[in-house]
Amino acid sequence: MQQDFTYAVARIRYRENKLLNDVDLNTLLSAKDADAVIRQLRDKGWGDNAGGSDPDELLRREGEKVWEFIGEIVPDKSAFDFLLIPNDFHNLKVAVKAITRDIKPDDMFIRNAMSDPDEIYDAVSKREYDRLPDYLADTAKEAMTVLLQTSDGQLCDIIIDKACMEYIYQLSKAKNEEIIRLYCELFVASADIKIAIRSAHTKKRLDFILRSMASCDTLDIERLANAASLSYEDVLKYLETTRYSSAIPAIRVSMSAFEKWCDDTVTEAMKPQKWEPFTIGPVVAYLIARENEIKAVRMILSAKINGLSDDVIKERLRMMYV
Repeated sequence: MQQDFTYAVARIRYRENKLLNDVDLNTLLSAKDADAVIRQLRDKGWGDNAGGSDPDELLRREGEKVWEFIGEIVPDKSAFDFLLIPNDFHNLKVAVKAITRDIKPDDMFIRNAMSDPDEIYDAVSKREYDRLPDYLADTAKEAMTVLLQTSDGQLCDIIIDKACMEYIYQLSKAKNEEIIRLYCELFVASADIKIAIRSAHTKKRLDFILRSMASCDTLDIERLANAASLSYEDVLKYLETTRYSSAIPAIRVSMSAFEKWCDDTVTEAMKPQKWEPFTIGPVVAYLIARENEIKAVRMILSAKINGLSDDVIKERLRMMYV
């Protein structure tokens, strides 16, 4: 297995040289419109040979290419289950809501996942939950039952989102790579913090907040939930006592700023993987770097299409890995 990662890391090292850096992003930002951005990206190898100008298609294809490449260098994609399984839960959410509303999911599925989204849809539509992976089966049944009996879409989302957080956290505990455990810890903790902040703003009851959160090592969710049931400022006071105190200035700005803080924290933690030649760490770091790269390009394209200020987008752009 070590030899497999040695080969994978060697391939990753070459690909890292093609990642967008801050200079590249500034060049894209200075383009006059979305078409100009797309032309520049195509010059860098983005998209496919079809050469279309649809931004969504470009980004979708680029996401597919990332996982096609990973499949070439690490054939067993279960090594990256902690990154892919959230897409399974997203697809379950899409399937449940599409079925109960009698609509087609169309392009709402994320194809880069551990399970085929069409199979998830078919199994749920026929109530054949035993056809689903173990980590989805009980959640699918509960979410469908709740939505059919109560029509409460928010409660349905809570059931699926919490199950996702709990399963990702369970997976992380079985991983030997510290970088993966760190990523999953922040994945769950940041979700809990977002729940707390939104709950404080909307004055949710304590039982609702606790039902929404998943446990993790770096937060006391009972204290966080109690703070959220009191006020927004109480949430921040609790966070001052945790390792997430440095996120408070970003939280005070907006949820978007907090999400940027989370992504930048992960990127900073991943940077030492550039000097690790043997483990899966550099491959994970590359995947997360590509995800942030695609996010950045999506923001820039959206800004060009909607006439947003370059300065506004600069404030939201993530730290680049290179």
